[in-house]
Amino acid sequence: MDATALVLAIIGAINWGLVGIFKFDLVAWIFGGQTAGFSRVIYTLVGLAGLWCISLLFRKDELGEKN
Repeated sequence: MDATALVLAIIGAINWGLVGIFKFDLVAWIFGGQTAGFSRVIYTLVGLAGLWCISLLFRKDELGEKN
């Protein structure tokens, strides 16, 4: 689950980088616009993945120390 969430968060970060630098939304371009159903699903999954990744900041590693 952690790896999947991290990959989705990275995809979201790359997409936002493209929006910020080039005004180009890759997800919308691939899936038919920002309001297309599948684009909205992708945006939602990326948002949930970002929330999941917050938990990575507060987890203890195998040695019992905080990351």
